[in-house]
Amino acid sequence: MIEKILQLADDALILGHRHSEWCGHGPVLEQDIAISNIALDYIGLARNLYQHSATLINAGATEDTLAYLRDVIDFKNHLIVELPNGDWAQTILRIFFFSQYQRLRYQQLLLDTDKQIAAIAEKSLKEITYHIRWSTDWVLRLGDGTAESKARMIKAADYLWPYTEELFVDGFITKREWLATIEPVFLEATLALPSTKQLLQKGIEGEHTEHLGYILAEMQYLQRAYPNSEW
Repeated sequence: MIEKILQLADDALILGHRHSEWCGHGPVLEQDIAISNIALDYIGLARNLYQHSATLINAGATEDTLAYLRDVIDFKNHLIVELPNGDWAQTILRIFFFSQYQRLRYQQLLLDTDKQIAAIAEKSLKEITYHIRWSTDWVLRLGDGTAESKARMIKAADYLWPYTEELFVDGFITKREWLATIEPVFLEATLALPSTKQLLQKGIEGEHTEHLGYILAEMQYLQRAYPNSEW
């Protein structure tokens, strides 16, 4: 059970870090603030999950040791969350894809026998619902916008699609369930679903892209250089 909680926490931490990279670089001030707030949502979720994991693990574990003192192979996040942001279209589409998965997963966790996990899921679903609404608006705007914005969305979908397959490997969520949330939005945005059959799924096994190492080197530097620092 602890491994599954840590996987949820790793997903939230790494994606929160990725989103934070947009701070000061958003296309307009309002959207810069919006995606920065989404990053904070994910960091907050990661903290709650790491804190609970530390309680279950005991043995001196803390949210800081779990976030900052584990190596790449110890992280079990999905590969899609560690990918570079790319352009605005790629970032938006990743939020849309992953948030739809999260909503389905966290709806299941509302019924978890661990009451703390159920409480975290209940709080997080409110934030996830906003993430979906916000990213959906952008998918529609870019997909059914100019020729340039549509081309960028198509490119983003082709790039991200193989990584979505990993979301269904553990069997918690089926691809059919997830597609039922994706297809109507793509149809309204006049976008076709990619047809690639490639499967990229090693992140949850601890085998990552080169990108995670760079993320952790940046994110963990302070804790490793100055031990016992706290968030």
